[in-house]
Amino acid sequence: MATQTSSAHFFLSWAKERIDEMDATLVSLESRSARMQAETRVKADQFIAEMKKKRNEFEGTVKKQAAAGEGAWDGAKVRLETEWKSFQVETAKYLETFGKGIEQQQAVFQSQVAAQLNAWRETADKLNAAGKEFAIERRREIDATVSRMKADAVTAEKKLQDVARAGTESWSALNAALAETRATFDRANQAAREAFKRATGSSPAQ
Repeated sequence: MATQTSSAHFFLSWAKERIDEMDATLVSLESRSARMQAETRVKADQFIAEMKKKRNEFEGTVKKQAAAGEGAWDGAKVRLETEWKSFQVETAKYLETFGKGIEQQQAVFQSQVAAQLNAWRETADKLNAAGKEFAIERRREIDATVSRMKADAVTAEKKLQDVARAGTESWSALNAALAETRATFDRANQAAREAFKRATGSSPAQ
């Protein structure tokens, strides 16, 4: 696995996790807007259309940067973080306007949980497969990093399901729990990136 290719993988894993959460959110919101009365549904669908636009802009930025060099990715991540936060703000506004009941908040939360945990598993599996390309002596740190990522995913799943089972959390509390586990995923992804760099003989990212 070339260093450039492996580094691109980590950038794309970071971005894909967020795109998957956006998609899961939109699917959840659309499924419930279909049950609304006509006038309310028109307004809700307009809101969702704007959120889709933000999601597509995010993906567009990712695609432009995917072919760029590693140095450009860190700068792109700053822009993408801003776009991601804008989508989160719109999600909160939507729920405040159209989904004040705990049922819809829980549905969106569960859809985001599923997307996030799936991203953990997909990334760990891909890293595990990529690590096998290295000789055994260079693979030890990668294997250990992947094992930690899988363990972190199990811990994250328990935490998120515990929050869901509480059933009375506000959207801000639910969102904060997701942000915490998402940050753990990002740290695990970065640790794996550095392990791959060391395995290929490059210096780790600062």
